[in-house]
Order: sequence, then structure tokens, then C-alpha cells
Amino acid sequence: MSRKQSKALLLLEWALHMVAYGLILISVSVLFSKTISIDNSYFGFWGLLAAIIIYGLNRTVKPFLVWLTIPITGLTLGLFYPFINVLILNMVDWILGEHFEIHGLWMSFIVAILISIMNEVVTDCVIKPLMKKEG
Repeated sequence: MSRKQSKALLLLEWALHMVAYGLILISVSVLFSKTISIDNSYFGFWGLLAAIIIYGLNRTVKPFLVWLTIPITGLTLGLFYPFINVLILNMVDWILGEHFEIHGLWMSFIVAILISIMNEVVTDCVIKPLMKKEG
């Protein structure tokens, strides 16, 4: 795979994740408006910014958190792993303040599971087939 093709694939992966995160965040905020709220001013800027921050934290902070929590994740047979995503979502809540708010642990857990499922679907159904096709 050439360097240009790998950059295009990375850009496609980033764009797919942004769209998917945005769809999940918007649909959950519409369905459960009392427990998750996204400021809809500036034509969805805060939703897009939340998606970008989630993606960035998943790529940078999450591997470190996974490494730190290996013992507890092992003891719980992997059941602790979704709580790392809950922590990422609460970091985004803290970073964006009043523009992105999640009230309650269960809503964070539901959104984290939806994002995890979406990550697997995008990776397995889109990114990996494209990599095989290009490589």
C-alpha cells in the first residue's frame, strides 16, 4: 500500500468514526433528553467537537487506561472494560462542561456500549475489508 493510500485510508477511518460517534450522540440525546444533553448551538458544533474529543481520547488516553486496569479487568473477566469507555465519556463531559452533559452512570454506560459496538462494526465491516482490498 502506498503512502498516499494509507493516508486516505486513515482519513476515511477518521471520517467514519466522526459520523458514527455523531449519530450515536445525537440519537441518544434525542431519545433520552433528560439524561444526556448536547448544546445544539452553532449548527451541531458541540456534537462534532464531542465526537472529535472522544476519538482523540480513544486513541491516546484509552490505551494507557487499559494498561493500568489490566489486573481489575482480568479479575472481572473483562467486565470492567466498558467502564473505561464510561470514564472517557465523563472526561468529555468534564472538558466540554455545559455544552455536553451526561447525568447518571447508567446513561454513560449505555452510550459507552453503543460506541464500543459501533467501533467494532466500523472496523470489521469497513476498515478491515478496505485494508485487505488495498493491500
